[in-house]
Amino acid sequence: MSGKPTGAGAAEVAAHQPTTPDAIRNVVLVGPAGSGKTTLVESLLHATGALNRTGRVEDGTTVSDYDEAEIRQQRSVGLSLVPLLVGPPDTAIKINLLDTPGYADFVGDMRAGLRAADCALFVVSASEGVDGSTKALWQECESVGMPRCVVISKLNHPRADYAGVLRAAQEAFGDKVVPLYVPVHHSDDADADGVSDDLVALLSQTVSDYSEFRSKGRVVRQPSEDEQLLIEEHRGTLIEGVIEESEDESLMDRYMGGEEIDFDLLVDDLETAVARGSFFPVIPVCAVSGLGLEELVEIITQAFPPPSEHTFPEVYTTAGKSVDHLSCDPAGPLVAEVVKTTSDPYVGRISLARVFSGTVRPDATVHVSGHFSEFYGSDRGHENHDEDERIGALSSPLGKTQRLVDICIAGDICAIAKLSRAETGDTLSDRDQPLVMEPWSMPEPLLPIAVVAHAKADEDKLGQALQRLAAEDPTVRIEHQAETFQLILWCMGEAHADVLLDRLTSRYGVQVDQVPLRVPLRETFAGPAKGKGRHVKQSGGHGQYAVCDIEVEPTGPGGGFEFIDKVVGGSVPRQFIPSVEKGVRAQLDRGLSAGYPVVDIRVTLYDGKAHSVDSSDMAFQTAGALALKEAASAGGVALLEPIDEIEVLIDDDFVGAVMGDLSTRRAK
Repeated sequence: MSGKPTGAGAAEVAAHQPTTPDAIRNVVLVGPAGSGKTTLVESLLHATGALNRTGRVEDGTTVSDYDEAEIRQQRSVGLSLVPLLVGPPDTAIKINLLDTPGYADFVGDMRAGLRAADCALFVVSASEGVDGSTKALWQECESVGMPRCVVISKLNHPRADYAGVLRAAQEAFGDKVVPLYVPVHHSDDADADGVSDDLVALLSQTVSDYSEFRSKGRVVRQPSEDEQLLIEEHRGTLIEGVIEESEDESLMDRYMGGEEIDFDLLVDDLETAVARGSFFPVIPVCAVSGLGLEELVEIITQAFPPPSEHTFPEVYTTAGKSVDHLSCDPAGPLVAEVVKTTSDPYVGRISLARVFSGTVRPDATVHVSGHFSEFYGSDRGHENHDEDERIGALSSPLGKTQRLVDICIAGDICAIAKLSRAETGDTLSDRDQPLVMEPWSMPEPLLPIAVVAHAKADEDKLGQALQRLAAEDPTVRIEHQAETFQLILWCMGEAHADVLLDRLTSRYGVQVDQVPLRVPLRETFAGPAKGKGRHVKQSGGHGQYAVCDIEVEPTGPGGGFEFIDKVVGGSVPRQFIPSVEKGVRAQLDRGLSAGYPVVDIRVTLYDGKAHSVDSSDMAFQTAGALALKEAASAGGVALLEPIDEIEVLIDDDFVGAVMGDLSTRRAK
């Protein structure tokens, strides 16, 4: 891989419309918080000319120019799209960079980025190394088979340890993680931070000099003696790794026999292995000096697969029939997916959509299929919807700027305005051929917080604002707790909750107060007991008469409710036995001690009395409830706390610490 990529300004990126999917690369940046993903995006924009030295495009908007909440959170929160153009106009490659959050609370946005992209830059900080969150993110990429290369960033950090981080990455991710380039450290020309401006290319055996990159660009030269020794130290491992992935089985024997393998053949095999996600080259990058940026662009444009090689997600008709004839064809039927939804106070709702098939045009009418509950259940708070909507303008976003485009073909990503019903995860298709795409895997929200409107004016707007939040973020769940009468906002974690509450205020003008969460408990009997229910009233005319004797015993956790009829001799007429059970069940729902539902008991009706005239269904319902109350007084009532079953995945080194932490929380 060689040659210097040329870039285009933001206006040229917006004006350029790819004509085929092969001229597009959709790249998602994945990595833990603080690894330098957003800084890397800005540096790539500088290197390709989309941003000037002040970090601004022509209208003065920076790539991180968002609303106030996002300005504070953007480096760790939210999925953002940044397009850039590489190469001459007639053969230019459009690169859609998708910057994803690194915190675990925002894994939903990260998975949306994986769905929208075809390949990934896995960013690891040279100063932080590989921790548990980094391994979890790698597993996320592995689960969807995402082709990726490893970017070791922040080489200018005082605590940077490139060699140590490389070893840690190889131990954590496997021996297919192999350096393609190696930074050179010369004691006589390293800068104040100890970072050299030279980068060794192991395959081409050349050295890239970045000492004057900002003014003159990269200079490629031949290696010195010391640099040649560095190449020989690492090149053999790289070539062996590439040959192992080659389809030519004789290549390894030829190499082991001492034959010099042709450079072009090695490059072809490397690009094939990277594209199919079986080989992960390592590229060191310093965003400050520009070291490695052009090599990174070369990997993206030459080794990463185009959208036409992307595995097509499962697609169904709205009736549930599988559709398997689709491909990444601009002339095919329209299939696009909304990967992010935002609300702009001036433009309205904006949907960031990845087009998998067909072509999207402004002012066209499309079918919006939202079948979230069919895949993940109605308890997630997203009702199914099938509607035709006319889309507004198409644009290519960069920061706050929306640059209008004429079309968006299969393989590309664009922002669509005025889709009032589309939510994140919905499918856009032809209205004459409505389709629905299976959404990506959505994590379950884990943290509930109770909120109330701060004032009457906020109460009137709260419902609509929460609906918009849920439409933007499928990891949010809104619950109206029937037992505690609280409005519950289910979030992924504390950081996620802070962002959501801030959005309610800054974006929708709704102020809420967080109140203590009331946990819905349960009641049960502490031990077996008997009770007599007597309901006898005579106030003139038709009276009420019902007597029943019951025995109650707890059945243990998960035992449920059981009603047994042991009446003999007709002391309770057969037609009134269901009435007793109905009264008992009603009292179970109302509770016996603290007002919580009663669970896990067995009630046995063994005797009673009736009157030929005054007994009735309602009388025996009341008697059954009174009998249960008397039994509770005799046997005692115990409060039950919720029991959750959790699964913890950790390294062996931390088993003891995690087990100790769980035991302090009364876990078993």
